[in-house]
Amino acid sequence: MILPSVDPATGATIGSFHDVEAEQVGAAIVAAKNAFETSSWPDSPMLRSQVLSHLADRFEDRREELVTSLCRENGKLQAEALRETSYIGRALRMAAGLAIHPRGRVADVAPGVQSMAIRQPIGVVGVITPWNSPSYLSVRSIAPALAAGCTVVVKMPAQAAQTAAIVMDLLASVPELPAGVVNILIETGSVAARRLVEAPDVKAISYTGSTATGRNIAQAAASQLKRVGLELGGKTPHLIFPDADLDAAIPVVVKSCTVFAGQFCMTGSRVLVHESIADEVRTRLVAALGAVRPGPAADPASDMGPLIDQAAVRRVNRMVDEAVEGGARVLLRGGPGVEEPGSAGSFYRPTLLEVDDSAVPIVQQEIFGPVQVLQVFATEDEAVALANDTEFGLSASIWTRDVDRPVRLSRRLEAGLISVNSWANLTVEFEEGGWKASGTGRLGGLAGLDDFLEYKQITQDFAGGRR
Repeated sequence: MILPSVDPATGATIGSFHDVEAEQVGAAIVAAKNAFETSSWPDSPMLRSQVLSHLADRFEDRREELVTSLCRENGKLQAEALRETSYIGRALRMAAGLAIHPRGRVADVAPGVQSMAIRQPIGVVGVITPWNSPSYLSVRSIAPALAAGCTVVVKMPAQAAQTAAIVMDLLASVPELPAGVVNILIETGSVAARRLVEAPDVKAISYTGSTATGRNIAQAAASQLKRVGLELGGKTPHLIFPDADLDAAIPVVVKSCTVFAGQFCMTGSRVLVHESIADEVRTRLVAALGAVRPGPAADPASDMGPLIDQAAVRRVNRMVDEAVEGGARVLLRGGPGVEEPGSAGSFYRPTLLEVDDSAVPIVQQEIFGPVQVLQVFATEDEAVALANDTEFGLSASIWTRDVDRPVRLSRRLEAGLISVNSWANLTVEFEEGGWKASGTGRLGGLAGLDDFLEYKQITQDFAGGRR
């Protein structure tokens, strides 16, 4: 079926795509399995390194095209799209290096006897990519899977169909990449994703998305004991202490809420502030968030892009209404729309609420919109307790000029990424992932290959039995 791609900032049709059909999912899995079993790909680390390096070149050569697509189709502002695409080449080059260093080992365990542990690719990998950062988040899973020697079937979402087409073209432009090693499907629903999870020939799943869907994937894969790597939702807290540099902190705290209109797993949706500076932080945040101008990426005056669609606008607005009805205090009530009358875009102005109880849904649930919730603490212990008081554990930010506090608190915060006097300050070359309900496994860094490799122990008596 041919369906339209829509610009969420204007509602205009910007292209079309083929929505995958069930039989094509099966064909993609067969192609990936055949490539794994019959090509030299699993056994040729130098080939894999070469391909990944060439892919990095291709992505960097066409970065401007990717940025344009993300702005039109995904609603990102240009700076946001530039940031997303800046990680792609680094991830591919990191994987190119890892491809020739699978980190096996060998030891003499007795006279005349050697044992070795080798690591081999697990097989066909299913990659399920979200719509909110489709170019980088697809590559973030594809790159280590290819480095490990696996073949992949990638399900990309319909909201990123035009970006997916560019990714497909880039992959096809590397002649050394064997046919069938990478297969990309575009889907509006979940038939392809379900098939990847259920198919016995798919040995591992790498999923980025919501915690609810991640739980469903883990449950469905459990019957086959299938390997599953999950990077899921988050509720990033900013811990702001009395000695924080507020001139530096406030703009970043605001940006953490408005980058991609809050549709980011590390959105800084919680502001935890010490009681001694709470009034000043409230005043500054209200002024700064209230000055944010939503608009399309094409308008250089825009400070924040749209939500992905009108359904997302209604969902976020409903969550805010329910929080206010439940007792949350309104510090700044944004809402649907932009200043221009009759705008067809899916815009939502930033909102700031204050609560006293961490148990309320607006604190516990991922909002995926430009909404922040403020809470006040009195002690360092209370700040840590508040920060950890959700099921999520993806990231956290600490704002202080005390040189010891970040080291002390980072060890107590239940999160996979801690940013000190910054936010979402991740490094591709180090491991990324979540604690608790924010996921399992890691992508990036040396551990990025782990989800895609199996260990095998080989012991050899090389002295002919002599002792």
